[in-house]
Amino acid sequence: MANTPTGTVRTLSRTEPDGDGRAPEGNLRGLQGVLWDMDGTIVDTEPYWIRAEKELVESYGGTWTTEQATALVGQALEYSAGCLQDAGVAMDIRAIIEHLTERVAADVRSAVPWRPGARELLAALREEGVPCAMVTMSETLLATAVASRLPEGTFQHLVTGDRVSAGKPDPEAYQLGFDLLAADHPGLRKDRVVAVEDSLPGVTSALAAGLVTLAVPHFVPLPADDRRTDWDTLAGRTPSDLAALLPGHAGQDARQESLRERV
Repeated sequence: MANTPTGTVRTLSRTEPDGDGRAPEGNLRGLQGVLWDMDGTIVDTEPYWIRAEKELVESYGGTWTTEQATALVGQALEYSAGCLQDAGVAMDIRAIIEHLTERVAADVRSAVPWRPGARELLAALREEGVPCAMVTMSETLLATAVASRLPEGTFQHLVTGDRVSAGKPDPEAYQLGFDLLAADHPGLRKDRVVAVEDSLPGVTSALAAGLVTLAVPHFVPLPADDRRTDWDTLAGRTPSDLAALLPGHAGQDARQESLRERV
């Protein structure tokens, strides 16, 4: 069944805040929500994007290198389209975005390249009643193609590139994702919401929005940053592992102590 998030369904859970704004104690220790990047985090669509970019540039007689392609990972589509224009694509920005999105969406409908552990962790969060939203720079067409392959209700909201005026690394998209969940769940706090990302623009956006930030680097390595947590994979991870990233949690306190010891 297709997933059509509307933002009108309120999910009750043992992690939802009490009337005073505090989340109740439990196994998840106050984890109130999770905001998910899509490309490279939930699905491994980067090869689809790179192939679509390469085909488009070459159709105009240009060349598109791996280095050029990797530089666009996680960037807003308007920025990427501008780079393709610089590479010789004689189309306007909007036409380039629509062409690439339709091409990648068609590939996804044929075969969804799930990232290890993503679906399992999403299912576990849904079981625990932890609300999730998708925050992606892809447009609604592609985001819906991916979300529709997951159980209905997996995401309460889809924040897509065509819904914001400034793409990642600007914080607008993650701020919107938080605001939408907060409207459904009064008392939501940024220090109790985890953003899951794979790219430098993405983690920069999430950190700038003030969210607890988890990086699972995939296509491009990320520079070290003590403000976030890095995992090699989502495989085998649980909602309790996400809760351990929250400030004040014993697991996060131990991590901070380890960082201090290395300084």
